[in-house]
Amino acid sequence: MPLAHVIILAIIQGLTEFLPVSSTAHLYLTSWLLGWNAESLDFDISLHIGTLLAVLIYFLPDWIQIIGQGFGMHTGSDDDLKLNRMLLWLLVIGTIPAAIAGALLDKYAENNWRTPVLMGAMLIAVGVLMGLADRGARHLRHLASLNVPDAVSVGIAQAFAVIPGVSRSGSTISAALARGLGREAAARFSFLLSTPIIAGAAAKDLYDTYKQSGLHGFLDHSFLIGIAVSGVTGWMVINWFLHYLRRSSLMPFVYYRVIFGIIVVVLAFIRRPA
Repeated sequence: MPLAHVIILAIIQGLTEFLPVSSTAHLYLTSWLLGWNAESLDFDISLHIGTLLAVLIYFLPDWIQIIGQGFGMHTGSDDDLKLNRMLLWLLVIGTIPAAIAGALLDKYAENNWRTPVLMGAMLIAVGVLMGLADRGARHLRHLASLNVPDAVSVGIAQAFAVIPGVSRSGSTISAALARGLGREAAARFSFLLSTPIIAGAAAKDLYDTYKQSGLHGFLDHSFLIGIAVSGVTGWMVINWFLHYLRRSSLMPFVYYRVIFGIIVVVLAFIRRPA
């Protein structure tokens, strides 16, 4: 893969993995619209690893506190997390639906469902739902008040992200807002909940690549550049997005999803072979 393509796609991954706009749709549609060859499994892994490192490094203090408290230890200094000592187990509960959906539907998500029409439709549909959730939410609750029904609801929403174009952060933030969480708390829980799923996807892809080509695929320059660029970009996006949500709404992302989705669907029919 040309170096320019590697950098562009890695930046797109870092930008769209954590914003509520669907990284899968943007990566696929970028290659489709520009006529590029589909990215290799090796490169796909590098993007997963990069964004995994981004979310792990950014939330490392949170994870240390969450895991410690989950096992009865007094760790960390975040007051919101201190007030919810069951957060580790709520994250475990919330991860289960997406893990089941991934195991059952991964082949469809990677093949049959990767079509411009479906992705465009999902961009529009989830955009509308996200707008309704943002406008109708009370924005009153914090992570301290998170409970089992919240974890189940947001976890089920994350399971739907197996469909290309849905967006993991878009679906989970919308569900959290519908449960009454504030925007920043909803995004923070969404990113924490995404970590095990991104880690699982990266681990599966690493294993698949190792079976196919051993260690050679991991030493390619595009693999290493993909990790670095997507990781740095992802970390910056997480930092910016959490600060943005303290004072602003999700509506710009809603408008973007709907407009982009309409363009994709129209182009899909225009470019359809006669």
